[in-house]
Amino acid sequence: MIEQFIILIFGFGLLIWGADLLVKGASNIAKKFHISEILIGLTIVALGTSLPELVVTIISAATGNTDIIIGNVIGSNLCNLLLVLGILSIIKPIKFEDSSIKQNMPLLNGITLLVLIMGLGLFSKKPLTLNKFDAIILLLIGFIYFVYPILTYMKERKKEIVQLHQESDNINIVQCIIYCLIGCIALKYGGDFVVDSASNIAFLFNIPERVVSLTIVALGTSLPELATSVIAVIKGDDDIAEGNILGSCIINLCLILGVGAFFSNLILSIEFIENIILLFASCILIWLYALGNKDHTLTRLNGVILLVIYIIYCVRLFV
Repeated sequence: MIEQFIILIFGFGLLIWGADLLVKGASNIAKKFHISEILIGLTIVALGTSLPELVVTIISAATGNTDIIIGNVIGSNLCNLLLVLGILSIIKPIKFEDSSIKQNMPLLNGITLLVLIMGLGLFSKKPLTLNKFDAIILLLIGFIYFVYPILTYMKERKKEIVQLHQESDNINIVQCIIYCLIGCIALKYGGDFVVDSASNIAFLFNIPERVVSLTIVALGTSLPELATSVIAVIKGDDDIAEGNILGSCIINLCLILGVGAFFSNLILSIEFIENIILLFASCILIWLYALGNKDHTLTRLNGVILLVIYIIYCVRLFV
């Protein structure tokens, strides 16, 4: 038991260190090439912090533990939106970019609704199942999600005359890439240590696999997002934090769930459907919060409410 707690603490340390390196490298890359930090957050950082979910999905698909795949994705997104965003907005009110309000948040809402519709079997003859056809649709959306903003940015860049500043000239791009790579590796192994040790501790107390996947595993694989976003906010890189959370949620639904459903049919229980409904409601709530004021800001009060919802959700699962 003590050994598992030591591994858990070591995993947390790796996550924090890896998050710091990833934010530093990604932020400097954005400055070097004059790339919007929100774009970096939505793609590079979001993909990097989603590595633990992808690893868990591949391993679970290979071993046939489909409940862990579904619970991991749904639980991670709930954790990102309710816990991570709640904590961040309490530390410092989060201001959403116009692009997030008009594009990224509606996209996340739409994809979440699509997964719910797929789960109810409206696209196939098998209700409560995500099959290979569903997986291809999700993976295609994920591909478009990555390619479209990059192409849009490149098109806009051609119309601009970029003034190179001394600050960007002094940035070592090779060092930035190394920081990002080491950060992703540290996040991956830190997530592994945390998930494995937390799962072992949970099983020692006879906690069901469904509950473990929705809480312990989901929280463990969301720690990179939490660590990365908190450090980004503390350093003043709010756009990276915002893009990381929204991007990770979209990647989880499209890439992670898509990969899992492609290799193995995913059976959704009624409990999982209820959790997807809660996830969709959470997406809408956060979007309405952001639209509720002219600054598109998630206030500290909003953060407290999100945090309370997540605590009630977890308590209900265990009770």
